[in-house]
Amino acid sequence: MKLLRYGPVGQERPGILDNDGCVRDLSGVIADINGTTLSDENLKKIAAIDINSLPLVADSVRFGPCVNNVGKFICIGLNYADHAAESGVAVPSEPVVFMKATSAITGPNDNVIKPRNSTKLDWEVELGIIIGKHASYVPESEAMNHIAGYCVINDVSERNFQLERPGGQWDKGKGCDSFGPIGPYVVTKDEVPDPLNVNLWLKVNGKTFQNGSTKHMVFGPAFLVHYLSQFMSLQPGDVISTGTPPGVGLGQKPPLYLEAGDIMELGIEGMGTQKQLVVQA
Repeated sequence: MKLLRYGPVGQERPGILDNDGCVRDLSGVIADINGTTLSDENLKKIAAIDINSLPLVADSVRFGPCVNNVGKFICIGLNYADHAAESGVAVPSEPVVFMKATSAITGPNDNVIKPRNSTKLDWEVELGIIIGKHASYVPESEAMNHIAGYCVINDVSERNFQLERPGGQWDKGKGCDSFGPIGPYVVTKDEVPDPLNVNLWLKVNGKTFQNGSTKHMVFGPAFLVHYLSQFMSLQPGDVISTGTPPGVGLGQKPPLYLEAGDIMELGIEGMGTQKQLVVQA
């Protein structure tokens, strides 16, 4: 299933994509797409519905963030061997973990805001994991049972804030408003038989910069859920962004960064696409 949220900012309603690629309204079945409704029980309830019996939604509708009330937005850095090489650093022996502010979360096609004093605004297409079941000290062999599905994420980054400002951590360059477009869909895990074999790509102003595959991930989804659950419990509705393939602006020679007016387009095989206009704060 491809679950989604649609409508104006702050007024989104739950929906589902039918077999013809049309949006159907789910608000008569569930109140929202969030940690509560992503349980196995609720997903089975939704799967049993005749989707074609649900009300159709206008084609022009805005897509909101595909999950509401995200408790934690956890990110993994340098998780592709080819991206680590591009960045000039060694492949980490354990996952590099940082957090994005949940206030960074926006819809997949909403504007990306270039912050005040930003000089090095960058892009990162990433596979997102959506947690569906509480996870604490989970063995890797059981970790997939705690995943509800996957989504497209643009881990927008400000490299000056992230790497050059004093403080020694990444969060300042990762958590700015609009730096976390998620969606358009939560694609349930039954539709992604092998999350370590999907293609992902990103274009800026029509030019392809990232064209990679999750097969180059250092740490896969099952390991990441297991690993993170050793340090913090994962709650239904939490989002994990799993790292980016090579081709980011920082890795260009010379580096290339986003300016107001630029357009990013990105997507993951079978999970939909995003499109964002960069605007000045």
